[in-house]
Amino acid sequence: MDGLRERTRQAMRDELAKLALRMFADRGFDETTVDDIARAAGMSKRTFFRYFPSKEDVIFGGVDDLGEQVAEEIRARPAGEDPWESLRVVLGRWERRIHASQRELADLRLIESTPSLRARTHQRRDRLRQQVADALRGRPGSGLDAFTADLLTNAAGAALDTVSREWLRSDGTADRAALVDRAFALLKPDLGDTVR
Repeated sequence: MDGLRERTRQAMRDELAKLALRMFADRGFDETTVDDIARAAGMSKRTFFRYFPSKEDVIFGGVDDLGEQVAEEIRARPAGEDPWESLRVVLGRWERRIHASQRELADLRLIESTPSLRARTHQRRDRLRQQVADALRGRPGSGLDAFTADLLTNAAGAALDTVSREWLRSDGTADRAALVDRAFALLKPDLGDTVR
């Protein structure tokens, strides 16, 4: 029964998100209030907040859960694997999952054009990067210090940010997987004696 209840809740969240995103696209994010969304959905503001803690969460959905899932996959990579390769494999796989959504191009444009959403994106990105850097250091035999783990994680994040911007510039026609591979190849560090 709990599985059915959770699927029903998720379906409602999805419908509410679609409605809100259409309203954001038509009116603008800042100009659309939670009251507007709730009224259009035929629900109270209080009911809206049962599905989303804030208006911004309509856009970012489960991004907070994403950090721990990515960190788990980083920790599960083979012990002797180069940390940059671990990042390339795991973040490349997640990048494809995250950007598989058909509405993603519109979402990216909305985020890029809304200062409050850009700021929220940076906060969430910083949190996610810290989780990934900690996971890199926590891998058995990693030998990474905090500075190197942060640097690798931030370089990988910059690669994915650049992939997103290029994909946006191409109006969604660029091959994201090829861009990820290119970005990671261009930035591949020579860790030398940094890692055992």
